[in-house]
Amino acid sequence: MAEEKKIPIESDETETVKEAAEAEETLPVEESAKDAAESEKEKAEHPEPEETASAAEGKSKKSFFKAGKTEKLEKALKESETKLQEAHDRIQRQMAEFDNFRKRTEKEKAASFEVGARNVIEKLLPVVDSFERGLASLDEADKEEPFETGMLQVYKQLEKILEDLEVKPIEAVGKPFDAELHNAVMHVEDEEQPENTIVEEFQKGYTFRGTVIRYSMVKVAN
Repeated sequence: MAEEKKIPIESDETETVKEAAEAEETLPVEESAKDAAESEKEKAEHPEPEETASAAEGKSKKSFFKAGKTEKLEKALKESETKLQEAHDRIQRQMAEFDNFRKRTEKEKAASFEVGARNVIEKLLPVVDSFERGLASLDEADKEEPFETGMLQVYKQLEKILEDLEVKPIEAVGKPFDAELHNAVMHVEDEEQPENTIVEEFQKGYTFRGTVIRYSMVKVAN
């Protein structure tokens, strides 16, 4: 058999061939990546109508929901303010009613006290009248006796009690007749006295806190 002979290839040529082959394989890949990048850039700069519409629709929905939420909050705030104002008005009315009730109660208490006091004073005045008639019948000498002196002290105590209760006697003799204070039970012709003047008092009258509790019974000169 004949022996095969190998022809040697120089190394420089081998390397060149390798590089050429690698370049041919890499070139399409790089161009493809470059094309894809340019395509994405173009899409970003000029988005398709469908994508633009979708984005706009999404923004519109967000704005709609945001507006609806704001409207609900404003409505809830107005309702809260209305309820607060109603509560404030109700409290004000209750305070006014309570103040009126307090004033009315105080007035009723004062009126009740005055009614009770008037009843007691009216029952006490005849006792005072009896003391005055009894003391008026005594002689000056008898007033020094122990019993009469004791009666005089009791009478003075009664006068002090009436004074503390704001009970005052009505002036009568020598004063002009006043229908608001006096009760004329007798008339007399007396030229020495001015017309319509009280010349005699039969029963003493009294006022209680500025109002007449008993009229004076008097004789008036015409």
